[in-house]
Amino acid sequence: MSTYVYGITRASGTKFPAELTGVGQRPVRAVEESGLAAIVSDAPEELTPKRRELLAHQTVLGHAGAAQTVLPMRFGSVSDDDGAVSEVLAERADHFRERLDALENTVEYNVKATHDEEAVLHRVMADNPALRAASEANRAAGGGTYDERLRFGEQVAGAVKEREAEDAHLLREALEPLANDVSPGPESTGWLANDSFLVDRDAAQRFVAALDEFQKAQPHLELRVSGPLPPYSFVG
Repeated sequence: MSTYVYGITRASGTKFPAELTGVGQRPVRAVEESGLAAIVSDAPEELTPKRRELLAHQTVLGHAGAAQTVLPMRFGSVSDDDGAVSEVLAERADHFRERLDALENTVEYNVKATHDEEAVLHRVMADNPALRAASEANRAAGGGTYDERLRFGEQVAGAVKEREAEDAHLLREALEPLANDVSPGPESTGWLANDSFLVDRDAAQRFVAALDEFQKAQPHLELRVSGPLPPYSFVG
């Protein structure tokens, strides 16, 4: 039977309560090798990313991570069997130990940002005298010609695009000093910024407070914050 892998930690003290179950409601156990332990269970025959299974994955990692540092695996990580897991632990033991040391007592916060469309248009117009002048000229001319309206729209779109880059920089500039590391997420047309921050547990409250202050100072931005999470983006 295939083995589902939740994460990797140090072998000492890897114990799980009998009532803790993972995906497919399978009992959780540890595969130990070279002083390391892979947190695993039997993999269900059909694994689908349903909410119940995703929560089970997170629950197992949350339990393990409360006691010691864990290198979390993404949902759906499956190996052939326990023997194959042991082989990987042995082959990459030095790398896993280095990552465990580097991620000791840390959590991840993922921060995504987008613009409030109406608010950013007000901000762009307020900050750009040339755009205000063009808008007023078009209004005085009864709206302006088609070409004038098209050109004005392109100018506004360009100014918003520049503002996206500026705001992404400002966000990272505000949060990076409070983090040990930053991992940019995949680019998406839905977000102007998508960054994950590796934060010491002891600094988590200061990080969240800095986020709140940034949001108050930049009301034209909408932030979506996920965390504290296991440090998925920094396992390597």
